Amino acid sequence: MAGLTSSTIGRKYAMALSAIFLLIFLVMHLAVNLLSVFGETAYNNASQFMGYNPLIQFIMQPVLIFAVIFHFVMGFVLEIKNKKARPINYAMNRGSDNSSWSSRNMIISGAVILAFLVLHMYDFWFHEMNYKYINGLPVEESRFWGDLHAKFADVWRVVLYVISFVLLGLHLSHGFQSSFQSIGARHPKYMPMLRKVSIWYSILIPLGFIFIAIYHYITQ
Repeated sequence: MAGLTSSTIGRKYAMALSAIFLLIFLVMHLAVNLLSVFGETAYNNASQFMGYNPLIQFIMQPVLIFAVIFHFVMGFVLEIKNKKARPINYAMNRGSDNSSWSSRNMIISGAVILAFLVLHMYDFWFHEMNYKYINGLPVEESRFWGDLHAKFADVWRVVLYVISFVLLGLHLSHGFQSSFQSIGARHPKYMPMLRKVSIWYSILIPLGFIFIAIYHYITQ
């Protein structure tokens, strides 16, 4: 890992790999949370599995936490080094890519998303850790949907979530494409498809999370 992050190219490559891992996680996370819209039982069952499966809790969850921390730390490191040299995000781009707001302000959108993650972890992850490991309360399958639903009773929290997901979309609109370019996906044959997937991903994923937040607010 030290060798991979000791050079600019290595840092960009490591940043891209962590980004791709998080892109996959977002799809899975959205899929599970969408179950809360279609039925309490389905969401409760999925949440219990995710929350008590040893493989997920003690292997995948630490990997995810490491990936999130690594991604943000590496992002700030690259930003600092870019200011001392030349602007580099995930990959070197030309033309309109570097002139877009999202490409010029990845560090800003990233910082807001990081602040949102602190709120999100306070709302859900710390609550789970307190329930299971600090208080040692028994398994209660029916609690997950109710906990999620209650979090969106206040309009201010819904507004914060919506703003954060809009900024996430802007972050993804540049980060998705750039991460794949950084690992070598630059072939002219595949770039048009990659751009289209990037656009749709950066729209649909945030919209999905926004829909969930608004749904739970209006159905209180």
